[in-house]
Amino acid sequence: MNLVDLVNQKYSSPKAKEFPEFRTGDTVEVAVRIKEGEKTRIQNYQGICIAMKNPNSIQGHFRVRKMSDGVGVERVFPFHSPAVEGIKIIARGKSRRAKFFYLRERTGKSARVAIDYSRDI
Repeated sequence: MNLVDLVNQKYSSPKAKEFPEFRTGDTVEVAVRIKEGEKTRIQNYQGICIAMKNPNSIQGHFRVRKMSDGVGVERVFPFHSPAVEGIKIIARGKSRRAKFFYLRERTGKSARVAIDYSRDI
């Protein structure tokens, strides 16, 4: 076993294998562990997954965008981060793209992603 495999084995999160299969365009709710002083709590972050990179590797991450008081907020979550407690799929989106960066310039109805009723939640 080489050094890269040892590092991947040490820092991989066992929770990452339990995450549901999702893709770009899906509305997801990510449970994130927040540390405030000495206390920790779990905060849910709900939005549209606009990008994914290397979902099956240790370097993989996904980007979630939501609107908060009319301002777009994006967060990047590594799959193997110890801060990510869980992922819940709210709605499946119809997507024909790998990245949804065009949503950054859109507001209102044009910023919606159509729901794919053929895929189960």
